[in-house]
Amino acid sequence: MAASPAAGAAAATVSSFVSPSSFSSVKASKPDRLRPARRAAAVNVRCVSSPPATETSFKTKVPRNANMAKLQAGYLFPEIARRRAAHLLKFPDAKIISLGIGDTTEPIPDVITNAMAERAHALSTVDGYSGYGAEQGEKKLRAAIAATYYADLGIEETDIFVSDGAKCDISRLQVLFGSNVKIAVQDPSYPAYVDSSVIMGQTGLYQEDVQKYGNIEYMKCSPENGFFPDLSSVPRTDIIFFCSPNNPTGAAASRDQLTKLVKFAKDNGSIIVYDSAYAMYISDDSPKSIFEIPGAKEVAIETASFSKYAGFTGVRLGWTVVPKELLFSDGHPVAKDFNRIVCTCFNGASNISQAGGLGCLSPEGLKAMSDVVGFYKENTKIIVDTFTSLGFNVYGAKNAPYVWVHFPGRNSWDVFAEILEKAHVVTTPGSGFGPGGEGFVRVSAFGHRENIIEAARRLKQLYK
Repeated sequence: MAASPAAGAAAATVSSFVSPSSFSSVKASKPDRLRPARRAAAVNVRCVSSPPATETSFKTKVPRNANMAKLQAGYLFPEIARRRAAHLLKFPDAKIISLGIGDTTEPIPDVITNAMAERAHALSTVDGYSGYGAEQGEKKLRAAIAATYYADLGIEETDIFVSDGAKCDISRLQVLFGSNVKIAVQDPSYPAYVDSSVIMGQTGLYQEDVQKYGNIEYMKCSPENGFFPDLSSVPRTDIIFFCSPNNPTGAAASRDQLTKLVKFAKDNGSIIVYDSAYAMYISDDSPKSIFEIPGAKEVAIETASFSKYAGFTGVRLGWTVVPKELLFSDGHPVAKDFNRIVCTCFNGASNISQAGGLGCLSPEGLKAMSDVVGFYKENTKIIVDTFTSLGFNVYGAKNAPYVWVHFPGRNSWDVFAEILEKAHVVTTPGSGFGPGGEGFVRVSAFGHRENIIEAARRLKQLYK
């Protein structure tokens, strides 16, 4: 959906914060070091769909990529930003609270920013300056990631590719796989898996009647099946995108479920792309890595990120694990081809960001990240308690920073509009994550405590 010129002009929006006086009766348990003394209004500039270009007197002879024409409207989150901007035009004095896009809000802990500042300052010295680094990432950071997250799992530092984030790596993996593969995705799931598949030319046309693309297998994940697909009814595909804890449902797959998934991939000769971006939010005994499952190194790739642990959504730092045991059908190591893709398409993560990554993985940094994750999980509990008290069925939350709320018989975008119009709160419509998300909205726990509390008050007032 194209934005109006006015909405496009309002794409740079101001996030408003609620006065502490409006929630003085509720006490927040936020660590002092996570609470800035003062917050100025933050300007969040986001890409939004642009109006069609006006007719010009000259056109090139280069045809448009036909796969781009298959994409439906804009990418989900810029579309939400467009509607938020339009709402601000209509209600310029509205104090909007954004619980839609999963963007972190709390300050990066000092132990991490100090490490980045030290590296940044060193770049201004002869001895400390460095230019291009290894495309795969600094050896010290790769070793720290292996030791911290994959100890005793048989993953070595040479299996790890440091990057500028999991989302970027998903697209690089799609380039690796090429256009002649068929993918399967959880339904609902993070939209980047499907959209990148469309752009690569892996899919057929969008089928409006079922709200699916041709040549993609949508694996239904619902409350009825515990948000884990019935693999006995899933046809073979080349690639299986699987996120646990899942975005948007918040469901974490159990060890038994992941064992079944690995067996399914082996039986079919498929490759699993396992997105573990929220693993640090797991609080039960669900596996935090696919490589905890025996045999996974022969069928799986894992992507991960510091974004939701350390507040690196803007800093940008992640990694992908491609085990040496993973082979294509001709016996060629997948890691060798991925290395070629990385060396061609990427100059390596910022050396300053990588210094931050090392700060994250220090004993103090791990404790600080745990505190940040704990803070967001407290936010999650407030949101869950709010919707539960109103009689809604609520899912996720226990192992993820997302709350998946069911509005039976309702259109997801209608619920999104209702909450925005009447409560000035931004959520995410479930149908934006696939047809299986219709009738749900995702509520993010990423927010300042005062905003979470105020949003809860408004939602109670709306649905009491």
